[in-house]
Amino acid sequence: MPEENVISEEQQRHKLSDGHTIPTLGFGVWQVADGPECVNAVRWALESGYRHIDTAQAYGNERSVGQALRESGVPRDQVFITTKFNPGRKDPAAEAEQSLERLGVDHLDLYIIHWPRKNATWAWPGMETARERGYARSIGVSNYSIKELDEVIATASSAPVINQVQFSPFEYRRALLEGCEARGVAVEAYSPLGTGRHLADRTVTEIADRLGRTTAQVLVRWCIQRQTIVLPKSTHRERIEANAAVFDFALSDEDMAKLDALDDTGGTAEARGRKWW
Repeated sequence: MPEENVISEEQQRHKLSDGHTIPTLGFGVWQVADGPECVNAVRWALESGYRHIDTAQAYGNERSVGQALRESGVPRDQVFITTKFNPGRKDPAAEAEQSLERLGVDHLDLYIIHWPRKNATWAWPGMETARERGYARSIGVSNYSIKELDEVIATASSAPVINQVQFSPFEYRRALLEGCEARGVAVEAYSPLGTGRHLADRTVTEIADRLGRTTAQVLVRWCIQRQTIVLPKSTHRERIEANAAVFDFALSDEDMAKLDALDDTGGTAEARGRKWW
């Protein structure tokens, strides 16, 4: 295994187009219940070395994320916090201020539109206002196709720095990834494990067994080698810890090609096969 393919400590952050950096590995809390389950999961993640937590207004667990951060003892300036604007609401800046109160922090590291409700562009001026007021250092989008991303870029004072989308070997949205890269927009992969669906796949299992790794580690590592930021999720401490152990090995070109072939999206530039909103 070529040593140069293993991501170094310095490379474990991704530089965004606005000059800020984001940890390559993050911890997502979608579908994690508010209260002890979320507090424990986030605290375990921080104890395991994660320094990037991704939540959303629509998840209803921002208070638990903030509680876990305070209880962890990890300094705020060492943890990258993302939340997402719920576009069912009217004012992104006002909602960001409420998120800060729930999280118990004075700024967000990243604030993104959760999905393109109504149209792709209506919420973007409010996102820029949130950044101008100091509520968020960086702003971006989620679940945006290349077409929708271009609509925002055409009207924006500054372009989104990130597009968070469903992304894994099974959802290898090659045209979306390449289109984002061409526009200077980082891709952030959510559901890299397919909410557990992808863990038992025969190809993934064969590669994991041969490398002495878990199937989750293989799927997360694939996302990293595709130059994305990646957000695995679990509520089990041992899996949270294992999912973070992805910087000391690399997938070969042959293994990457085998995983690429699992894609069932046709390499689309769309962010979703179907809308869930």
